[in-house]
Amino acid sequence: MAETWQFQVRITVAPALADALRTGSLYEGRDLLEAVLREYNAALKCQFDAFAGYVEEAEREGRERYPLYQWTKDTIGNPGKKAKYLKSFTVYVRGEAVYDSETTDALYARFSALADQVGIENVIRFDTNPANNPQPPART
Repeated sequence: MAETWQFQVRITVAPALADALRTGSLYEGRDLLEAVLREYNAALKCQFDAFAGYVEEAEREGRERYPLYQWTKDTIGNPGKKAKYLKSFTVYVRGEAVYDSETTDALYARFSALADQVGIENVIRFDTNPANNPQPPART
């Protein structure tokens, strides 16, 4: 039986758009981006915010239960990586971080088409196949 992978779309955006998305402030063209999100019952989550939330949860619940705690804490504490992840957003569809290939392909196409109009710098498609993804760092 063949394995069925799920997929995810991430976008990297201009700093001004990233700030607008994170704070809810106005940004020219943001309405076009949000129209696509509404069409797919989707939302964006900033990678930096997700990482910071993971660190906060680990510190509250017990770091030993969070194998990526130190790597994640080091990542958000690094100014260069912080700047990178503040501009990176994961697309969640119906509250899920991964979804079917048809939805992924459609979102990828729509966001790619909007790139020059709204400040999207890059659109990336990921899959859940471990062979295609970096593995967590070894615990130290």
